Amino acid sequence: MTDRIFFSLTARRLRRSALVVPVALLCAVLMIVVSEAAFNSADSRLRRLVQWGSARIELMYLLRRVTEAETSKRGYMLTAGQEYLEPYTHARADVQGSLAKLKSHYGELDELVAEQHRRRIEDLVAKKLGEMDEVKRLFDAGRRDDALAFVSTGIGRDAMDDLRREADALIAYQNAIIVKGRNDVFDTLLLNRFGIAAMTLAGLSILILFLRQGRLLDQEQARRQAEIAQERDRLELEVQRRTAELTELARHLQTAREDERARLARELHDELGALLTTAKLDVARIRPKLQQSMPELLPRLTHLTESLNSGIALKRRIIEDLRPSTLSNLGLGPALEILCREFENSSGVVVTVHVQPLSLTASAELTVFRMVQESLTNVAKYAQARRVWVQMKVEGGHAVVNVRDDGVGFDATRVHDGHHGLVGMRFRLEAESGSLAVRSAPGLGTELEVRLPLHVAATTPVSAESSTDVAGSSGVPA
Repeated sequence: MTDRIFFSLTARRLRRSALVVPVALLCAVLMIVVSEAAFNSADSRLRRLVQWGSARIELMYLLRRVTEAETSKRGYMLTAGQEYLEPYTHARADVQGSLAKLKSHYGELDELVAEQHRRRIEDLVAKKLGEMDEVKRLFDAGRRDDALAFVSTGIGRDAMDDLRREADALIAYQNAIIVKGRNDVFDTLLLNRFGIAAMTLAGLSILILFLRQGRLLDQEQARRQAEIAQERDRLELEVQRRTAELTELARHLQTAREDERARLARELHDELGALLTTAKLDVARIRPKLQQSMPELLPRLTHLTESLNSGIALKRRIIEDLRPSTLSNLGLGPALEILCREFENSSGVVVTVHVQPLSLTASAELTVFRMVQESLTNVAKYAQARRVWVQMKVEGGHAVVNVRDDGVGFDATRVHDGHHGLVGMRFRLEAESGSLAVRSAPGLGTELEVRLPLHVAATTPVSAESSTDVAGSSGVPA
């Protein structure tokens, strides 16, 4: 409800400021457009400036390597030492690589003037390299005088001077372009600065207007929140009252169920038990007479006696399920041990029992007994378990009862349609001021843990009329 009120108030604020939101959106869009345009322009220019700078550096590297090749050639001619020949060879190879890189740089820049300078530089470098190769060839052939005469012609010097002038002209052209590009970037950044400043001022103005219009709405929101708080308190009280009523109703229904069970148990014991016992006594009286007069009917009489004994045993089991006499006569601990042993014998599941003597009210003892009974029933129906552990102990002023199995488990977070056993357990335990914790996952078994406050045990036997029965409700996999 609070979220709905908040969104309602926000919508009213937006309706009151019909011009604020469109203007704010327009300012935001303009700011983004100006910023992106300035960024893209500056980025493009900077990338181009970087390309020009790389080309200039490569050009200067080319001149240095040509100079190094010239120096190595002269040292080789003066000394005929092989130590000068290796630098010449490396420098000459680097010159070819630099020419290829310059061609790539200026091809990407796509500048006609720069490309013309590059081609003239490439021709001059080729001319200079040809002059040096020819001098080296004459010198290596032993024609030292011819080599010196060729150098004296000044062809190499003129080519080198032309190369430097052409390189200087290209560098000057590149510098002019770099300066212009840098100024353009500064102009773009300045424009972006002014645009962002203007959009920021517009945004601040809109924000101030929005805050001024929101004052009254904030006051109204505070009033609404106070009303919501009052309504929430009223609803919480109503929920508490209804919960108490439902708990009391559940207690009454469970008590009525136990009373009905006790009544059925008494009627079965008194009336059906008397009928079966009388029938068995009549059969005992008839047996001697039939032995003398009609001995061929003795097998039928024996079968009738066995049927009566089976009926008496069935009656006893039904009465025991309706109203556990072991709990009334022996107490909770022995009753749980007997229940677990009977379950082990009937199901084949190994049950490990460890119970600690403790004091509970009569209704709480019956609740614990029914919980363990329902848990074992669920294990037999759904768990496919091989072992079950049942433990009852005292922990922190509470009676803690734990039933755990190694079965297939289930998703404890899901509510299964048509299965209400765990819900019944939980309501019954809450009626006794207790709690139920269920821990299970597919393939990891199931564990049920019950906590009940300790009380001084009642001196009267456990009454089935005082509590409810979980075993009678539909169970979920335990």
